[in-house]
Amino acid sequence: MALLAPSILAADFANLEKEVTMINQSQADWIHIDVMDGVFVPNISLGVPVTEAINRHAKKPLDVHLMIVQPERYVEAFRKAGAEIISVHYEACPHLHRTLQQIKSLGAKAGVAINPHTPVHLLADVIADIDLVCLMSVNPGFGGQKFIPHTFAKTRELRKLIQDRHAHALIEIDGGVNQENARDLIDAGADVLVAGNFVFSSANPIDTIARLKQ
Repeated sequence: MALLAPSILAADFANLEKEVTMINQSQADWIHIDVMDGVFVPNISLGVPVTEAINRHAKKPLDVHLMIVQPERYVEAFRKAGAEIISVHYEACPHLHRTLQQIKSLGAKAGVAINPHTPVHLLADVIADIDLVCLMSVNPGFGGQKFIPHTFAKTRELRKLIQDRHAHALIEIDGGVNQENARDLIDAGADVLVAGNFVFSSANPIDTIARLKQ
């Protein structure tokens, strides 16, 4: 069964404690936190103080996705704020291996996110050092976008790379995940599904999470 990580980006920020409590009470496995800087992506979301606030109420691991330039400057701060998984973007890290080692040295799981246009094979030389690969199934920066179908083929390709290299990275899909594509993504090799708008805009988010888990 795949892990499910509701994306807090789609939550009601005026009632964040209530939203985190809802996730705690649901069958969700992680809480996905999208951090955007307005430079790497054309949007600004939340940062270290809000992550700390979420962590005070969270009973599920914080899966922090850094959509920012120079993420190595902020990795330690997010780890101190409660991040258990920290993902940085391949496209934002000229010294990716060094950044992965930095994350691991802080005791967190090290993830790498790649944009829809970035080929999977570019991770071949570091796949053994990665705990989680986050495949962006929309262009990063905004919630509520339409799922990019090529993600299915990309997921299968990544699963083969992990197996061929005897690596252990989990495959996470982020963007446009819903009831219609969840099963096909898992069949293609996905281990973790991030769901934002589909969960938080539903009439009963706890039921929606339960249906996705099934």
